Amino acid sequence: MLAFRDRGARGKVEMGWLSSRHSFSFGHYHDPKHMGFRALRVINEDRVIPGAGFPTHGHSDMEIISYVLEGALEHKDSLGTGAVIRPGEIQRMSAGTGVTHSEFNASGTDPVHFLQIWILPERRGLEPSYEQKTLPPVAEGESRLDLIGSPEGGDGAVTIHQDVRLYRAVLAEGGALEVPLASGRHAWVQVARGTAEIDGGELREGDGLAVGDRTALSLSSATGAELLVFDLA
Repeated sequence: MLAFRDRGARGKVEMGWLSSRHSFSFGHYHDPKHMGFRALRVINEDRVIPGAGFPTHGHSDMEIISYVLEGALEHKDSLGTGAVIRPGEIQRMSAGTGVTHSEFNASGTDPVHFLQIWILPERRGLEPSYEQKTLPPVAEGESRLDLIGSPEGGDGAVTIHQDVRLYRAVLAEGGALEVPLASGRHAWVQVARGTAEIDGGELREGDGLAVGDRTALSLSSATGAELLVFDLA
């Protein structure tokens, strides 16, 4: 099974300070055909103008991941965490029993472009927590697949409280990778940058792909690309 999610069909929010695209139903955008995929509930591609952002608001019972593509995102929360997230880093906040936080563009001159990802937790009522990791560097011309989130966490990977493994796939110009999938697993592929070919089909920046009944995914790119691959129960 391969189900394509075109970037142009996503929900749209334009608020002057915020330009957002929603792969799944979120806020005022509701599409019963796109309510998430397995435990993956939200992928929002957000662009925020300099100095602006999301004021303090609350969450509960959700694993929230921020992945910055350009610029810098400043995070503050009721756990006492104050951090700036930049490209090459990943942040995970477990909202659990309840947490408040704010997210602002850390720059007064440059926009910030990031993916906000929500994953349903393994159970309700977890203790709120925060984690931020630096991802492995990518050499020029290198294609590589890195585990950046999992139930076990570890070097370069945040701990996700759900049976989900999140990979970053970086494809150099003309590069190729294969992502193995265990029997009975599913995957969601989100193109963060560039254009990639997946099992012979082309995906552009912002496109998504739901995958089932596969033992592996073959990724390649003629021009270079960066993708997030969610391995889901």
